[in-house]
Amino acid sequence: MPSTSDQLFARALQLIPGGVNSPVRAFRSVGGAPFFVKSAHGATLTTADDKELIDFVCTWGPAIHGHNHPRIKAAIAAALENGTSFGTPNPYEVEMAELIVKFFPSIQKVRMCNSGTEATMSAIRLARGFTKRDKIIKFAGCYHGHSDSLLIKAGSGALTHGNPDSAGVPASFARETVVLPYNDPAALDAGFAANPGQIACVILEAYCGNVGFIMPDPGYLAHVRAACTKHGALLIFDEVMTGFRIAKGGVQEREKITPDLTCLGKIIGGGLPVGAFGGRADVMNYLAPLGPVYQAGTLSGNPLAMAAGIASLRMLEELNPYARLDTLGRQLRDAVLAAAKAKGLPVQVPQCGSMFSIFFTPTPVRDLPTAMQGDAKVFTRFFHGCLDRGVYLAPSAYEAGFLSTAHEGKAIDRACEVFAEVIKGL
Repeated sequence: MPSTSDQLFARALQLIPGGVNSPVRAFRSVGGAPFFVKSAHGATLTTADDKELIDFVCTWGPAIHGHNHPRIKAAIAAALENGTSFGTPNPYEVEMAELIVKFFPSIQKVRMCNSGTEATMSAIRLARGFTKRDKIIKFAGCYHGHSDSLLIKAGSGALTHGNPDSAGVPASFARETVVLPYNDPAALDAGFAANPGQIACVILEAYCGNVGFIMPDPGYLAHVRAACTKHGALLIFDEVMTGFRIAKGGVQEREKITPDLTCLGKIIGGGLPVGAFGGRADVMNYLAPLGPVYQAGTLSGNPLAMAAGIASLRMLEELNPYARLDTLGRQLRDAVLAAAKAKGLPVQVPQCGSMFSIFFTPTPVRDLPTAMQGDAKVFTRFFHGCLDRGVYLAPSAYEAGFLSTAHEGKAIDRACEVFAEVIKGL
């Protein structure tokens, strides 16, 4: 008899393209059918078939405190007593803005929106309006959401499905996007030289999370900052994944780099849909109603999402869990490396704090080409071996993994045992 998840997926296939509402959930790159989840608590997902899974996807980043945290749940419940949406300003928006500005010194003003895609799309429009230039620079493998100008050599699901240049994106849009290799300062300099006075902004994931987890070479981000300053382009850090996760002030706090604009999401919604972009006041003041760049959203600053995000950020402020999370990340990394060494299996495990990836390749991973050298077939066997033993990783060889404070103790210990068992059998 088909499992409950299989039955749900069969129904979904009749009604939803591919049976899923976000492509990477379809398990296309690892094979098999996706499972459906009915509840989540702490570090654990419970499937529709009552199987418990230790979760290293963490709803793709937001669940830094674990799933269904009591304080976040209570904050949502309290906000819900007063209504779900007002269509007017609400007090939560002001408190959220104050917290973001407090944690991110580069952000003087911030605008809330409803997704990371919306944040990056709006930040780029703002950069173009402010500089009065059209072209942008992005980097191969960096994914900044699914808006037209950014689905050019994107990472994440686009790589997973072998379709990095989406149909439906006009060639005229693509011509305004200059795509360069990540971690290559000379290529950036050449990109500016080839487009003098035309580049509105450079947007990048300061630490890549959508082609797997990749960190910049020493000095690279400083070079990007200097190049933008030299050529009058704005620097946009996409910290939708890394904001509040790598550090309270994101990658820019850790690397001591000041972007002009920053895109945020995930953690600031506490598990509810959210996005935000902010930066220099003179740039942000170009937004309507003050300036000529239009951006709007009916549900922007939704009180439920704001209440959940405020609770999440307040806990980060009180608990400062970053050293604990890095300890968990190193424990996971070391377990994989030790097991792979014993097996004689080449593997790379880039890790910083609560983000990591596992690439089955002998080559250090520092950009899109080296990420693509990873053995996706070995990853597929590893993924299913872990899933069969109750550990869930992202169903793609090109996604970052995430940890939460709820992984401390039995969850991380069991996961490390599973990683070692599966690697031994590869």
